[in-house]
Amino acid sequence: MAITDILSAKDIECALSSCQADDSFNYKSFFSMVGLSSKTPDQIKKVFGILDQDKSGFIEEEELQLFLKNFSSSARALTSAETKAFLAAGDTDGDGKIGVEEFQSLVKA
Repeated sequence: MAITDILSAKDIECALSSCQADDSFNYKSFFSMVGLSSKTPDQIKKVFGILDQDKSGFIEEEELQLFLKNFSSSARALTSAETKAFLAAGDTDGDGKIGVEEFQSLVKA
């Protein structure tokens, strides 16, 4: 499954252009612009499955750093500060990674 099966290519392009500069990524505005925050829990779960590159059931820090590249191969990697802030926002149980329920809560925050 491709991410464009769930999200529109135009919305993805808009969202990515809003955070091209280092340290300009804001997960709340990104999820809103890309249209993810208005998707069903099942659709959000499918996007989680795409982001979970190693299929471990979690999005770890390394996968978060490459978060934007899941939307476009030409997108930048997140900076260390952006990655740590994103992980801290989503990791509600303190295990150092984001599970599917945590991701769904983060998207709907």
